Amino acid sequence: MTPIYQDEHLLVLDKPSGLLSVPGRGPDKQDCLSKRVQAVFEDALVVHRLDQDTSGLLIMARGIEAQRRISKAFETRQVSKRYMAVVAGHPSPHNTNAQGWGLIEGAILLDWPNRPLHIIHPDGKPSQSRWRLIEAGAHASLIELEPITGRTHQLRVHMQSMGHPMLGDSLYAPPEIRALTPRLMLHAQSIALAHPFTGEMLSFDVPQTWAPNAPFLGAST
Repeated sequence: MTPIYQDEHLLVLDKPSGLLSVPGRGPDKQDCLSKRVQAVFEDALVVHRLDQDTSGLLIMARGIEAQRRISKAFETRQVSKRYMAVVAGHPSPHNTNAQGWGLIEGAILLDWPNRPLHIIHPDGKPSQSRWRLIEAGAHASLIELEPITGRTHQLRVHMQSMGHPMLGDSLYAPPEIRALTPRLMLHAQSIALAHPFTGEMLSFDVPQTWAPNAPFLGAST
């Protein structure tokens, strides 16, 4: 897998939908982005993940010290991430700011009897996501998302909690919404962070050409 950016300390990759970030359980779940990258860059180490069905930008560190520094940047929320998604219906712009951003707050908990599903629950971990409407279609909307925290399935759970599950979501969308697209309509479009050694600001963007009207999928899927 060819990085879109590489230097001696980090790699920036564009993960396709359907590929695991790291190995899963069982022999059928060993093919993943991290193994493909490590076959070429032996010093590549994981610092964060994307869900299997999510596409887009993912960073890997090169070496233990780079992994420590980049992981700390994620933990202290010094990494900026933006996602694009197509969701069912039309999220209400009520309580959005002057730039159109709204805030979703909902503690997220693993639904243990139904794992890997997660739910909004008062016993969960505090979670925050920002969202902004980009374009509304007849029955779906193109939105931009910014996770403030980084919980498992956070953006998918938060949008479902608003009554607007993502198209193609095999976990959180009802069958009729799931069937509208052949993949989850969630893409990690941009990521920005300070270089872990030089401090230079790095910013990367891999846009998706999705539409809020059928057939939804554009040329860059």
